[in-house]
Amino acid sequence: MMKFIPAFVAAAVAAATVGTASPATAQNYYLGQSILVGYTFCPRGTMPADGRLLQISPNTALFSLFGTTFGGDGRTTFALPNTDGNALQKGLKYCVVTEGVYPSRS
Repeated sequence: MMKFIPAFVAAAVAAATVGTASPATAQNYYLGQSILVGYTFCPRGTMPADGRLLQISPNTALFSLFGTTFGGDGRTTFALPNTDGNALQKGLKYCVVTEGVYPSRS
């Protein structure tokens, strides 16, 4: 004989067995990865891809990936890519991951 389990009970059991959900962060992405988000701000661990200059000293890992490809003097500053363009008109925003997993080169 099959027993009927209400959907809300089944969902509660499934949630309990999976564990607690953690908020989405940039840790799920690679450092330097450009992501497209559907809101007007960048999530924690990312910065807007608006071409801004960053200091090298607090961002050495990101500088090792970008170098001066997008600007900066290469001694004290480097720049993020500028990919916002038409995305802002459509309510989307490009962000660059600044706190993520360093990509493997193999």
